[in-house]
Amino acid sequence: MSRVYPYPLIAKEGWPFIIGSLVLSILTFFWCGWWSLPLWMLTAFVVQFFRDPARDIPANPEDVLSPADGRIVVVEKTTDPYRGVNALKISVFMNVFNVHSNRSPIDGKVERVDYFKGSFLNAALDKASAQNERNAVLAVTKTGRPVTFVQVAGLVARRILCYVNAHDLLHRGDRYGFIRFGSRVDVYLPEDATALVAIGDKVSASSTVLATLPLQAPDISAEPQSNTEEHADLVTEAANRAAAAARHVLSQE
Repeated sequence: MSRVYPYPLIAKEGWPFIIGSLVLSILTFFWCGWWSLPLWMLTAFVVQFFRDPARDIPANPEDVLSPADGRIVVVEKTTDPYRGVNALKISVFMNVFNVHSNRSPIDGKVERVDYFKGSFLNAALDKASAQNERNAVLAVTKTGRPVTFVQVAGLVARRILCYVNAHDLLHRGDRYGFIRFGSRVDVYLPEDATALVAIGDKVSASSTVLATLPLQAPDISAEPQSNTEEHADLVTEAANRAAAAARHVLSQE
């Protein structure tokens, strides 16, 4: 499903860098001629880094979309450290050539936004999730399923930008933040979510489905009842066998 993307194709966060490198390239060209070529290459890199293209958005309401462009570096069952519950974690690592606009993976509402100061380790490392500077958005889907997505700074990234606050409404594909110059995004989903990506897969923000998440949580109240009924059946069966054995002994006497 596609819809109008209400943002410029070049991210607003990039214009100070683009204008600065362009002015420097022009001035150096007048002073040094073709010796300015490295600066023109730098300008081209800055322009491509801050591109922010529109994407098609899948329509299935159970789809959880990738919040960023990049490569999958983690798919595992673990604990969501921001909620303290078991979760499925999927992490997307962005290098400097990926689009760095971050987009909402779900339709839902923001519960709260937590910011943590930290280090600037290589974002591809597992320990970056716990030690690097990061910004966590805790949200719930329209049907009440909790989803946490975390912007994590990287080795070069020095600025995490998040534009949502508690109680804001999100739609899948909405632009909610930006990370400058390399980073990662961690997504924590309920345990019953099913991952549709694997480590090493390349993904695109908004158009790649990371996982499917049932609209309703599983009914755990039914499990104890089922176990009780199964136990009662076993007891009944054992009692019947004991009675049959007793009748057989008595008949022999």
